[in-house]
Amino acid sequence: MSTPNEHENTPPSEPPPLRPGQLTDEGKARIFPCEQCGADLEFHIGVGQLQCPYCGHTKEIELDSEKTVEEQDFHAMLAKLAEQHTEAVTLTGADTHEIRCDSCGGTVVFIGTLTSQDCAYCASPIQRENVHDAVDRVPVDGVLPFRVEKKQAKSNLKAWVASLWFAPNKFRKRGVKGDFSGVYLPFWTFDALTFNRYEGQRGDDYTVEVGDGDDKRTETRTDWTYVSGKFQRFFDDCIICASGGLPRKILEELEPWPLDQLVPFNQPMLAGLLARTYDVELSPGFELAKKQMETAIRQETNSRIGGDHQRIDKLETRYDAITYKHLLLPVWLLAYRYNEKTYQVAINACTGEVQGERPWSWVKITFAVLAGLAVAAGLAIAFQG
Repeated sequence: MSTPNEHENTPPSEPPPLRPGQLTDEGKARIFPCEQCGADLEFHIGVGQLQCPYCGHTKEIELDSEKTVEEQDFHAMLAKLAEQHTEAVTLTGADTHEIRCDSCGGTVVFIGTLTSQDCAYCASPIQRENVHDAVDRVPVDGVLPFRVEKKQAKSNLKAWVASLWFAPNKFRKRGVKGDFSGVYLPFWTFDALTFNRYEGQRGDDYTVEVGDGDDKRTETRTDWTYVSGKFQRFFDDCIICASGGLPRKILEELEPWPLDQLVPFNQPMLAGLLARTYDVELSPGFELAKKQMETAIRQETNSRIGGDHQRIDKLETRYDAITYKHLLLPVWLLAYRYNEKTYQVAINACTGEVQGERPWSWVKITFAVLAGLAVAAGLAIAFQG
């Protein structure tokens, strides 16, 4: 009788054990060997453990209960990055590796077995001989572990396709064909305390009667008053995707992320999965965050000016106490083809939210527009009657 740790499909004969971080000829980093059979352990989604795909042996991921995901000093890291360029200071671990896609130029970093043989961003085959040591990068502070398993992701994708009323019938019937890649995408979050001074004008509407006789009417006019003020506003976890591999709109629509479930970065969580390196550097990332903050600051300024209309003539903002976090957030990615065109779909692997590109049926859209015009014309005739 077999024991729970035995499996009918025993792994093929293995070469001599590799030391942590060493690459095989196929570009695999074997740093989490199974204690039972020696094969590579992979992160088991939904359970939060490492699991052997051959014998089923599981291993708990050891987390430091006293360690937390902490905010990092923005200006201190910029200084360290500048020092890195001049003195080659190592920021990432020596057992981190990257692989580059020849088709789209996307670069991913991986720990453990590289399981995807197709690029998660363009569906092109990955050339494993392109594996190389990762360049020095800002360390990862926290990670959201995968919660949604691949089976559930496929179910959510099927429901998403069924909801696309203006998609071609052939597409809705066939569905999306392809295999998901589990990918950790890089994000920055920024905190900042802002001090804002503004000058502007408050517009208050009032009505007056003008004209005489049949020409008598009421007009709305605006009384403008000079205003000024100052206020503080704190921004917490302004999130910026640091990857250029997917349309930014798709990734923004995957929000919100359950950042309260963040755990300190732990390398075993990447075992058997891909992690995209950031394309948006730290400083440009904050510039993108500032645009979000500026939009919110202008909205609050208008609210503080009050009245029926607002004019902002001058707005000055100072950013203090800037901190950041470098996060890896889990996404199921799928690139599929329909009518010789490639589309991309992303699923939030924590919440199951599906967003992506899709084909449109212009025949359905045309009929819908014509139907709408016909209804409008019918209503107009009815009212005239």
